[in-house]
Amino acid sequence: MFSGARLARWLVPVVLLIAWLGIGGTLGPYAGKLGDVATNDQAAFLPQNAESTQVLDAQREFRQEETLPAIVVWTGEKEGQKLGDAERTAATEALASLKGAQGTVDTPSPALLSEDGEALQGIVQLRPDLGEKLPEVLSQVDAAASKVPGTKAQIAGPAASQADLSDAFAGIDGLLLAAALVTVLLILLLVYRSLLLPIVIILGAVFALGLACAIVYVLADHDVVRVDGQVQGILSILVIGAATDYALLLTARFREELPVSQDRIHAMRSALRRSFGPIVASGATVALGLLALLLSDLTNNRALGPVGAIGIVCAVLSTLTFLPAVLVLLGRAAYWPAKPKSAQESAGHGVWTRIAALVDRAPRKVWAFTLAALLVCAGFAPMLTSKGVPLDEVFVKDTPSVAAQETLGRHFPGGSGNPAVVIAEADRLGPVLAAVEDTEGVSSAAPVSASGRPGGGQPLVVDGRVRIDATLRDAADSDGAKDTVGRLRTAVHAVPGADALVGGYTAQQYDTQRTAQDDRMVIVPVVLAIILVILIGLLRSLAMPLLLVATVALNFLATLGVAALVFEQLLGFGGTDPSVPLYGFVFLVALGVDYNIFLMSRVREESLRHGTREGVLRGLTATGGVISSAGVVLAATFAALAVIPLSFLVQIAFIVTFGVLLDTLVVRSLLVPALVRDIGPRAWWPGKLSRERPAAGSRTEESLAHADR
Repeated sequence: MFSGARLARWLVPVVLLIAWLGIGGTLGPYAGKLGDVATNDQAAFLPQNAESTQVLDAQREFRQEETLPAIVVWTGEKEGQKLGDAERTAATEALASLKGAQGTVDTPSPALLSEDGEALQGIVQLRPDLGEKLPEVLSQVDAAASKVPGTKAQIAGPAASQADLSDAFAGIDGLLLAAALVTVLLILLLVYRSLLLPIVIILGAVFALGLACAIVYVLADHDVVRVDGQVQGILSILVIGAATDYALLLTARFREELPVSQDRIHAMRSALRRSFGPIVASGATVALGLLALLLSDLTNNRALGPVGAIGIVCAVLSTLTFLPAVLVLLGRAAYWPAKPKSAQESAGHGVWTRIAALVDRAPRKVWAFTLAALLVCAGFAPMLTSKGVPLDEVFVKDTPSVAAQETLGRHFPGGSGNPAVVIAEADRLGPVLAAVEDTEGVSSAAPVSASGRPGGGQPLVVDGRVRIDATLRDAADSDGAKDTVGRLRTAVHAVPGADALVGGYTAQQYDTQRTAQDDRMVIVPVVLAIILVILIGLLRSLAMPLLLVATVALNFLATLGVAALVFEQLLGFGGTDPSVPLYGFVFLVALGVDYNIFLMSRVREESLRHGTREGVLRGLTATGGVISSAGVVLAATFAALAVIPLSFLVQIAFIVTFGVLLDTLVVRSLLVPALVRDIGPRAWWPGKLSRERPAAGSRTEESLAHADR
């Protein structure tokens, strides 16, 4: 029979397991409910203090209500077919029939004929709050537009783009989560050859995700945080990847302790004692790195910060409570049919012993070769442009809105449907309008009348201000259009007393790009400082943290260099989203330091007993397999982001996947151990390890020589 003390020892893991089963059963469904509180309206994620954001606020005063434009474009059924008055009249009547229809606002515009006579365009204003009903309303518009004889109708503009964006994120909860979990499960089964352990690890990750999603759901529902499809997808991947990584570290320690401990509870206590510091430090690094995004002026960056940090905290909590409870209850059965081995038994053979032998035999050659290769890759990093993604590259597959926008751009000025918006003092309308019309790159400009359309009546004056819509010659998402916005701002700002502001779609892209550049200048040093402080506290050293931060930063630059070549030469991307470099930096540097924390905390532990040289070799041999597995798992989970057909997520998926593999297999496995082996005890300066000699009687030489034979 169990004694009272023994019963109490087993009561803790049982209670923890029951608690997590309750969390999973109660909060698990929230992993599929974040879409209910998510918004994919990109206007909600503009820079807070940018001029285009001020214009967007001012624009609302010029409308009875906010609208979402759908631009209908007609072309002939045959290439080069001319359209005339008959088609124009029929198109105008088709649009007029939509007045008062479900989801529409105001009277649709008349159809306008292009200068080449081969296309017509008209605008239908829709309600911006249609949500899931938007595709139905667009189908209604398409049905009316398709009644024009002898023409083919397409729908472009913000309404069509938003519908395609929502379609891209449709089913993101189930599709992305399933792809990530299946990938992780297969990798764990192959690596650990255990039947129960992968299921336990996956279950812990799912419970962590359910808890994180429930917290985020409540916060988003109360407008404390903002969530969109991108943040939603990254949260799922981040939690699954991080929870799996931390679980692998703990299960590896528990596996080492089982053969040498008195019982499974004692083994878990020892495993937790040795793993707690690295896991918490790693979680704190990623969480605080993500929270640094709160310093961003871009709302979507600030949204990811707290949401991602919540996910990481939940992953750490699950690893340190749910996983130990299950492992204690299962004991050795968790690893069946494999047999747990001690660190000494595991270190006697295998690829990591040979890698350790190579590092010990020629450390300078190893770090010099890997450093040179990374520097060559990093040399291509400046080629990665982050000026924004052209509209035709936002989606990685053909979409109706992109095809329609391309048709519109062939027959009308490039900026048709997305005008630059100028807000100015009404008594300075004449000089401001003249300045707009004289700006290079502007095709036409007119003040908005009381009807809500440019021209055609008395200018609408609201609170002493007027609005001018300027159609740009270049496509609204092009570099030429952004340059025109810069010239336009210079011109209207120079009009005395006009207090003029320039906004609109192109200006928003322009401001987002400039804000992203400013954000990187602020956030990158903050993240590096956070990581450095955590490493100093964990490793009791200054030189070692500086070395680790430098290597992960180099890994990031090398990854950007490779990404620049792949994006341009293989994938055909003309640029990246302005937030991609910053997201890539935060994820790669914070997560890259994770693996160095796992390695160097073990190296420090071994160095305290055996000296730096043998500590490096023992640490590398003991952690090589588990950290490499963790890196492969994290890379595979981020690669799952590519199932969402958006270039932003595909770019993030590649950068993080490649960067994590490069860091795990090259930087952490070769560069860092070789540098520390070559530098010796001085790498721990000014800690006490920097003043100690390796322990006498070290058997490193003998063990490595035996491994070589």
